[in-house]
Amino acid sequence: MKSKPESDFFYMVFEVVRLIPPGRVTTYGAIAKCLGMKGSSRMVGWAMNNSHSHHSKVPAHRVVNREGLLTGKHHFATPMMMQQLLEKEGIKVTKDKINGFKNHFWDPNEALKM
Repeated sequence: MKSKPESDFFYMVFEVVRLIPPGRVTTYGAIAKCLGMKGSSRMVGWAMNNSHSHHSKVPAHRVVNREGLLTGKHHFATPMMMQQLLEKEGIKVTKDKINGFKNHFWDPNEALKM
């Protein structure tokens, strides 16, 4: 078995994030809960901060806070890149917040029946 350079938790986070469909978003907390680590939202955030250096693409722009705020935007190449990527997928963003957040929310617990 090939060893992973990142922690197993980060690897599992990346795998969940890769499942988020284009045009949908989820939260740090929803991912943590899906992985059986409720209350570990910050760890998911750290994984997202590291995702840009991962060898496989991780659509980190689809992960926001529980209110639909683009709190991770400063970890992209430019502060506007996260918003631009979401808007390219049809998600409108105003003042760093997703418009109609509940309509775009993807719940990994429901989608993956965990």
